[in-house]
Amino acid sequence: MPAPGTTALLILLPAAEPALAAARRVDSALVRPGLPAHVTALYPFLPDASLTDEVLADVRALAATVSPPEVRLTELVVTPGFVALAAPALQAITDAVCARWPAVLPYGGRFGPRPAAHLTVAMGGPDDALERVAEEVRPLLPLADRPDALQLVALTDRGWEPRLGAPFGE
Repeated sequence: MPAPGTTALLILLPAAEPALAAARRVDSALVRPGLPAHVTALYPFLPDASLTDEVLADVRALAATVSPPEVRLTELVVTPGFVALAAPALQAITDAVCARWPAVLPYGGRFGPRPAAHLTVAMGGPDDALERVAEEVRPLLPLADRPDALQLVALTDRGWEPRLGAPFGE
């Protein structure tokens, strides 16, 4: 679990909420609490205490340059400890965010400099539970959405809280 003060830049995909609901029905502990369905653009981002007006303006400016694509979630990825929906339509946005803040390694560098854009459905737990999640999610596909903003969230003692919604350009 990340420490309070950790932040993330997210791309919300409300149309994917049924996939998270399906995972919660199998085992709610497999779904990250307090965050809606999303693709992570950059995690961890800058510490909450360093979110200056200049940083927030940079997030807004970057988001304004993005024309959000239609996102079709069709591919379920199941690996040990992880169930996700591939989101290749959002790769250009996640790449742009990472390029803007090159000193911030996505996921602390655990998945390389350019992790594949994805929506995590379930994480952790035994393989049989994750396979049940996959069985519940497959019939829901495809899911489609068009994101409207880059969301900056911060972990506090009360859970994840929004810091900024930066609208995408058109």
